[in-house]
Amino acid sequence: MATIVFEGITKTFADAKKGGIFTAVDEATFEIKDKEFLVFVGPSGCGKTTSLRMIAGLEKQTGGNIYIDGQLVNHVHPKDRDIAMVFQDYALYPHMSIEQNLSFGLKNMKIEKSIIEEKVAYASKILGLDQLLDRKPRELSGGQRQRVALGRAIVRDPKVFLFDEPLSNLDAKLRVQMRIELAELHQRLGATIVYVTHDQVEAMTLGERIVVMNEGKVQQIASPQELYARPQNMFVAGFIGSPAMNFIPAYVLSENQLQMGDYLLDVPLDRQDYVRAYVNRQVMFGIRPEHILLDPKGSVEVKVNVFEHLGAENLLYFSFNEQSVISKTAGENFIKAGETIAMTFQMEKMHLFDIETKQRIG
Repeated sequence: MATIVFEGITKTFADAKKGGIFTAVDEATFEIKDKEFLVFVGPSGCGKTTSLRMIAGLEKQTGGNIYIDGQLVNHVHPKDRDIAMVFQDYALYPHMSIEQNLSFGLKNMKIEKSIIEEKVAYASKILGLDQLLDRKPRELSGGQRQRVALGRAIVRDPKVFLFDEPLSNLDAKLRVQMRIELAELHQRLGATIVYVTHDQVEAMTLGERIVVMNEGKVQQIASPQELYARPQNMFVAGFIGSPAMNFIPAYVLSENQLQMGDYLLDVPLDRQDYVRAYVNRQVMFGIRPEHILLDPKGSVEVKVNVFEHLGAENLLYFSFNEQSVISKTAGENFIKAGETIAMTFQMEKMHLFDIETKQRIG
């Protein structure tokens, strides 16, 4: 398999509506490791698909260098980059059988018949398609057709697999099933996989590392655990996690105390060193919904505006310091809208961000 290196990659387009230049990817520099499952994630228009298409050679970067397996590929044709791409649209040939769909690309490459048969048998077996080879795509379910699209990539035995939102056309249940199958497939193939999605749940469950992008800029590259526990800025903190992190304006009274509205909250001892630089300044306090706990002895009292029961968990919506805040609690706790309850903020789980730069403090 192969490493992929982005070295100062920039991609710009002419903006026909506004005039001037639109920057889709801005000075991206990072390395995708050999056999790694790396996921690009971000909102629509953030540059993730453009980045994938530049790896494939379907888009030409405006500046910078791309290396695949140590080879500079700036001017290498897509068919010569030894990559295989799977799109959200299965793009199967409807008049061909599944076996013919799997073997079509290899036949065009003039591969020996015996080798083609061996590769098709291997791919169909690991994808559970070996009993479906005589069928046409219209006879298959959406999940099965997506497996055929995967199989067509696998038979090529490429250096790099590129996935462009391959599960977006599937229903929720099938997406969960296919996520599991993709993770297992990566373990079996030991392949370098680059995967694009706008779904942060897909990103968190599939990626060994995740590239979070926004407005063409790489915001953070880290493992799912790192992104969740130590987001570098407010965008990453708000994008990763469902429901999103709560953000509440706070005033730093001292290195060991924050003021939020009528409440004073104590800063944990291990956070005081970096909070000290913000004494007598406004900051943005961040806390995830699951770190706001129901507590009869809690120091914070709030009125519940909306209560949502989701089975194993509940979501409580309330106002705090003039901000809408969400708490995620255990499903057995039933609370009525309009009820006043006591809560505790797990301050050891707090995040602080600079109001101006939006960067994480500490």
